[in-house]
Amino acid sequence: MIDPEDQKRIRARQRSRSMVTGLILGALVILFYFITVVKIAS
Repeated sequence: MIDPEDQKRIRARQRSRSMVTGLILGALVILFYFITVVKIAS
């Protein structure tokens, strides 16, 4: 059985990993948006 303290640590790690993944996806969306704008403008 996993004790509550380990479970808290696991959840915190999952939460931080999810936030990093979200930030990377957001950065990619912004990057693709700007690439599209530049291609359309030229």
